[in-house]
Amino acid sequence: MGKFVIEGGHSLRGEITPQGAKNEALQILCATLLTPDKITIHNLPLIKDVLMLIQLLEDLGLDVVKLGGSSYSFQASNVNLEYFKTEAYRKQSASLRGSVMILGPLLARFGEAVLPKPGGDKIGRRRLDTHFLGFQALGATFDFDHGKNFYRVKASKLKGTYMHLDEASVTGTANIIMASVLASGTTTIYNAACEPYLQQLCKMLVRMGARMSGIGSNLLSIEGVDQLGGTDHRILPDMIEVGSFIGMAAMTKSELRIKNVAYDQLGIIPSAFERLGIELQLKGDDLHIPAQDHYRIETFIDGAIMTIADAPWPGLTPDLLSVILVTATQAKGSVLIHQKMFESRLFFVDKLIDMGAQIILCDPHRATVIGMDHGICLRATNMSSPDIRAGVALLIAAMSAEGTSTIDNIEQIDRGYERIDQRLNSLGAKISREE
Repeated sequence: MGKFVIEGGHSLRGEITPQGAKNEALQILCATLLTPDKITIHNLPLIKDVLMLIQLLEDLGLDVVKLGGSSYSFQASNVNLEYFKTEAYRKQSASLRGSVMILGPLLARFGEAVLPKPGGDKIGRRRLDTHFLGFQALGATFDFDHGKNFYRVKASKLKGTYMHLDEASVTGTANIIMASVLASGTTTIYNAACEPYLQQLCKMLVRMGARMSGIGSNLLSIEGVDQLGGTDHRILPDMIEVGSFIGMAAMTKSELRIKNVAYDQLGIIPSAFERLGIELQLKGDDLHIPAQDHYRIETFIDGAIMTIADAPWPGLTPDLLSVILVTATQAKGSVLIHQKMFESRLFFVDKLIDMGAQIILCDPHRATVIGMDHGICLRATNMSSPDIRAGVALLIAAMSAEGTSTIDNIEQIDRGYERIDQRLNSLGAKISREE
């Protein structure tokens, strides 16, 4: 187990480039199973979750070649279906939540797929019903072995159909799309998730030979094809890293330039931080955050306290609410943070309260933050990272605090952020990694 030791109170200065998007990478990697032809992927984030999935694909028999830097090629011409029966497969896939997205491609191409109940962040109940209801609508049979915690889906031939998803699940939509592209007939998916990462997946599949319309909307139409070919694909910059760096700059009174952010794909993320009073300057495709001694939270027109809540895209991604919450602790004013999707994601605020933050946890989904306007600095303390996003929020808090803090269980942070300590130290942070 590793830990970060953070000497707080240092401002940052310089340029930083966001890594490739984790959530997109997991979808794109699973899509390589849909064709026997070669697929080349650029700008892969070399983080724990992605590297674990690459290893799983390699163990399944894919020809995986590291081309240099963050580029890899994948060729699934000899998938070893016997590997699914091994204990190694059970352990690998159970430890990685993103592994659930291999089900759709395997079901579409080989007619069967099995998966142990996947792991991932402990941020609340994350049900998989949408995935399996979608597969069943396409004609697959579904079975869950409660004793062994194993899912199995099977179909001799998937058939296109109309389905109205009960929730706009990102991974559920991706899985159903990947199953539908090789189904016979036309599949219509209503209430589909439409995040930029899903749009990237759809565009890649179209380049591979898939036929679909409605990309970018919540109504997708997919006309099944007999086979798909290879392609090249470049992953978007990670919008969660972009948001994390914005919050980090504000909390540490730093001047940062975030390079190549794909601004037109960020949706309302910049405006959410601007509501906290943070100044953002768009320069080309870079975001420049000037050093600010103070930033003031807006109110609604009638003077009511500002509420920032997550919502399906094009609403605010829930992955950034932890960062927005910690950033608000040093703003001037108050804000209600409403985390609608996960009932355990706000429980990390007790660590911030220990550090001196003024936060009222109203219930598992809502917290009121009374900003201290940098009038009172947070106190250093010892913490443990409960999940990826809360871990980075705690790292941001520690960087702004007086004194030296430690964060244990940093493997959680490593799952989503590539060499975060080294990259921040190059900007002036004082973070050391210890075992």
